[in-house]
Amino acid sequence: MGQFGRQFAQLPLERRRCEDYLAPLRPQTQRTNTIARRPHNAPPTRDTGPRVNERIRAPEIRLIGAEGENLGVLPPLRAMELAEQAGLDLVEISPNATPPVCKIMDFGKFKYEQQKRESEARKKQKIIEVKEIKFRPGTDTHDYEVKMRNVMKFLENGDKVKVTLRFRGREMAHQNLGRELLERVADDVKELGKVENMPKMEGRQMVMMIGPVLK
Repeated sequence: MGQFGRQFAQLPLERRRCEDYLAPLRPQTQRTNTIARRPHNAPPTRDTGPRVNERIRAPEIRLIGAEGENLGVLPPLRAMELAEQAGLDLVEISPNATPPVCKIMDFGKFKYEQQKRESEARKKQKIIEVKEIKFRPGTDTHDYEVKMRNVMKFLENGDKVKVTLRFRGREMAHQNLGRELLERVADDVKELGKVENMPKMEGRQMVMMIGPVLK
């Protein structure tokens, strides 16, 4: 075997020696602790409600006692000590004041009463609905009175009333009669409601919207 053949036969061994020689010089792969980050499209987290106790960040605060007395300007740490002595919490009630105003109170009771007030306010909010009363050009006196009682009841409850009058066949030629009927309806409920949309044709029916009179 010539010199070239011997060098070729030794090549794998030389490569292994080269790998052994270079191994210590290669950078080692290290595991690093990763910190979970908020996704770019996720909304930022934020505190809700007033700051309480350790969450109060101002260097100084104006303190109101549990009975409403003004205790002056104090560091939050001292104010928290006073709140703890009373078995209560330190609650920031006016964060935009200079310095912020905090009060010693029972925060759990405060939150309960706040939620109760909000619940009662939601109950008092009237959701305005649209009720529909249908007439015909030939509505007789009895039917008219029955329908008008419903119109007045809806308006008294604070709802809107959509008054519709449908024409059939040749009745389309007498739209003026339908308009007169709707004008009569508007006049009969003028103490309780006001016309928001004057009578107008929508297909084969005439429509008028009446809203409740605000008291």
